[in-house]
Amino acid sequence: MTVPAPGGVLYGLIADATVWPLFFPPCVHVEQLDFGGTRERLRMWAVMDGRISSWVSHRHLDAGRRRVEFRQERPSAPVETMTGVWTVLPFGDGSRVTLEHAFTVVGDAPADVAWTERVTRANSRAQLRRLAWLAERWTRLDDLVVTFEDTVRAKVPAETVLDFLYRAGDWPDDLVDARPLTVREDTPGIQVLSLDGRSATGREAVRISFPGAGRLVHKHTRTSGPLAAYTGEWTVEPRPGAGFDVTVRHDVLLDDDAGPDGDAARGACDEVGRAGRRLLEHAVRHAHEAVRVL
Repeated sequence: MTVPAPGGVLYGLIADATVWPLFFPPCVHVEQLDFGGTRERLRMWAVMDGRISSWVSHRHLDAGRRRVEFRQERPSAPVETMTGVWTVLPFGDGSRVTLEHAFTVVGDAPADVAWTERVTRANSRAQLRRLAWLAERWTRLDDLVVTFEDTVRAKVPAETVLDFLYRAGDWPDDLVDARPLTVREDTPGIQVLSLDGRSATGREAVRISFPGAGRLVHKHTRTSGPLAAYTGEWTVEPRPGAGFDVTVRHDVLLDDDAGPDGDAARGACDEVGRAGRRLLEHAVRHAHEAVRVL
């Protein structure tokens, strides 16, 4: 793919995998497990042909050559091995980006080979298309990315708050506009939520729970209106002394057809913020009521 942006900008977007969930449609979440400057180890979650796959990836970052090599440590079945490389080279007034993959599947089953090739190609093209979209807007990306959060302090059990947030299908009637239509959990700790589509956040979301760390992350995989992408995270952290801080953070990538200063963009961010605060208040109230009952 050839794009109208400097190689350093493109390499930066590829090298910083922590921004991938917001910038690349197939990517749901990334956890950086180890980092040593030029080498890192990542746990990644992505949508693969409608299902959520996860793997651990080793990456070698070469800023001088603008090259990122990767190798999956624990591929999801039916993949047995997966390696590849991103390369960014000068091309005219812009840059050329190449993404290569090499893989094997367990038993060399033809159907599994065909499926892996099809899904890998589809996700690679989705990444490259979004990279081109970002490259065309690289001078104003800082205006198109909006991050904001709200925090409530409460003396309640952290696990009670997280349990309420996780059990989205059981939210009370006064949260009916936020409650998902369906909740699918094929893998423990990973949920796919079907939404009614009336809000700016779209029709589908994926949530991943890290109860031991007091975290619940999410990505809305089918956004609408002025939101090009939307991810977020709930955290419950101990406060000095007693109690917890319950925080909801929102990360939004705006579609610049609406513009960062447009009414539609502001309205969508306001809507996301209001919904998050309302759910935050319900979660803390639920935890207080649960404590009183006990």
